[in-house]
Amino acid sequence: MSVCPEPAFEAPWHAQVFALTVAMNEAGHFSWTEWAEIFGATLKAHGLARELDGGEDYFNAWLAALETLLRGRDLAKPEAIETMRDAWKQAYLSTPHGDPVKLVRL
Repeated sequence: MSVCPEPAFEAPWHAQVFALTVAMNEAGHFSWTEWAEIFGATLKAHGLARELDGGEDYFNAWLAALETLLRGRDLAKPEAIETMRDAWKQAYLSTPHGDPVKLVRL
């Protein structure tokens, strides 16, 4: 009997924000050392001193750190980040439980 491994990510958006961060690092937009410093500071600012399990709290901090890098490197304007965040919020709030969230192209 084969055992299916547990998924690496709790939610699809966790995998997506992770992959986006890795792709941006590989494209040379920032170093992994810089990422680790900003992510660590974000975790500290969020008060997440306890051990994280890779769930919502961890990936909310991950997303906040990525947004910090995007703004700091002028890779995305604050208004564009807000517009995208609002669009995702509307999409997940209007999606029935259990259905995949789909973002309408802006």
